[in-house]
Amino acid sequence: MKKISPSLTLLALAINAFAIGSTEFISVGLMPMIVNTFNISLSQAGLTVSLYALGVTVGAPLLTILTGTWNRKTLMVSIMGLFILGNLLSAFAPTFLLLLVGRVLASLAHGIFMSISTVIAADVVRPEKRASAIALMFTGLTVATVIGVPLGTFIGQHSNWHMSFVFIVVIGLIGLIATSILVPKGLPIPGKINLSGLARIFTNKSILMSLFITAFGYGGTFAAYTYLTPILEGTFRFSASTVVIILVAYGVMVAIGNSLGGHLANKNILPALQKMFAALALSLLFLFISASLASQPLGLIATLLLGLFATLLLGLFAFMNVPGLQLYVVQLAEKFTPKDITLVSAFNIAAFNVGITLGSFVGGQISKGSSVVFTPLGGIIIILLAMFLIRLAQKDQASKL
Repeated sequence: MKKISPSLTLLALAINAFAIGSTEFISVGLMPMIVNTFNISLSQAGLTVSLYALGVTVGAPLLTILTGTWNRKTLMVSIMGLFILGNLLSAFAPTFLLLLVGRVLASLAHGIFMSISTVIAADVVRPEKRASAIALMFTGLTVATVIGVPLGTFIGQHSNWHMSFVFIVVIGLIGLIATSILVPKGLPIPGKINLSGLARIFTNKSILMSLFITAFGYGGTFAAYTYLTPILEGTFRFSASTVVIILVAYGVMVAIGNSLGGHLANKNILPALQKMFAALALSLLFLFISASLASQPLGLIATLLLGLFATLLLGLFAFMNVPGLQLYVVQLAEKFTPKDITLVSAFNIAAFNVGITLGSFVGGQISKGSSVVFTPLGGIIIILLAMFLIRLAQKDQASKL
């Protein structure tokens, strides 16, 4: 049988990552439509983001443990099948509850996919090309931010939000077919995961602190980002069609920020992360100030320019920290628990989504109690917690030198 090219396997993983990345944040663009369809509050609609993140949080470590003995190709096919099922249920959900159930099913697929796809990407190439292979696989997530979410939002605005999920199902089917053809059968199987690794992970102060840094540092953005569409439409008075274009521009800034973040974190991770979090906090502060000014008689042009610049600035810094956060926890695992690197990686994915859940919940409570204009302030408080923990980690490192 002809050997499958590693490049084609990585392409299959990238397609799947594009589908999964698109569905993760699709409800951000669709939130006003979901509110109107089910006659619910904005904070209730925010559950489509926070519960999805919670599903990833549970699914990443739990399903990684339960599927340790599965053939990797069989597992990938099963993951995409579950992903398609969840989005089909979301697409045709007659009630808000069933929409949430569909979101949770898709999120379970997301969690386990992110846990194993990185390992598969590293396994199909030569050791010296592993970092590049992982980066290529993650381009699917970046492209989803730039193209998938805005395109899904555009489809929803010009038909209905149900069709946005149908669009994601189609991408998922393409990913499933690509997986069936392009992912090799004989990939290494981790085997049964030793649960004693849980004790090693959660009794290690450095690893545990790194997970909290991930949750707070990544999650602070979502206090505001979850409600970005209502802010742009309701506060800055952008039209729905213009919001789609702004989301594309936001995605481009995210891609630029990710690239810069990876470069900045290559040398000295913790100081780099501290600077990234400070810049993110300032961008959220600028968003809050801009949104507050938008309620003043500035004139439409000035209001629109403020909103556009604040959104692009947030996009630049929002996810710049992701490469550094991932690299930091892997380095700690290699140093302290080398037998549990895969499991530590799964828990870090969970931590990212604990952050999303926390951020979107805080934003939801703020919008419910006052206004979406104040949601960036909640994000700033969460990010300051991450900065405090980094300072503690730096002191801990210095004491061991």
